[in-house]
Amino acid sequence: MNADRFWRTTFAGLCGSLAHSGLMFLKSRMGWLPSFQPYDELQQTLSQLVGSAVHPSVLWALSFLNGSVVLGFLFGHAYPLLPGQSGAAKGFVFGVLGWILMGLVFFPMLGRGLFATQAGLGFQPAVFSLLMVLSYSVILGLIYSALNAGGAAEQDSR
Repeated sequence: MNADRFWRTTFAGLCGSLAHSGLMFLKSRMGWLPSFQPYDELQQTLSQLVGSAVHPSVLWALSFLNGSVVLGFLFGHAYPLLPGQSGAAKGFVFGVLGWILMGLVFFPMLGRGLFATQAGLGFQPAVFSLLMVLSYSVILGLIYSALNAGGAAEQDSR
């Protein structure tokens, strides 16, 4: 992967992470699902794994690193293989796949069961987690597609 492509995937991932963080901020401000706090639960799990307290800023930094670099990189490589004609459609598919993985691995790891159904809130956490992931992935897809369209036009003009 060349440096230009790396920065495009990283920037698109950062934009997706900002959209996701905006939804999480709105969740907090609006009081939606107050007993469903996946970041708090992840912080507790990480603290147990490392044997000491993990500061919330570390968790947010890991979230941004994961969203900007790791998932942005994966999306950039998967982009040509994902179904759909637009960046938004490809982002949607990427998000649904990520949501399925999160529901089958992440929530059970936190002791919340498949798709957080053992959180005592019915399917609300599953639906909200889908919205969380899609807020990230659709923005990721839109930005990545726009950046690549500009990059392809530059290369064609050379």
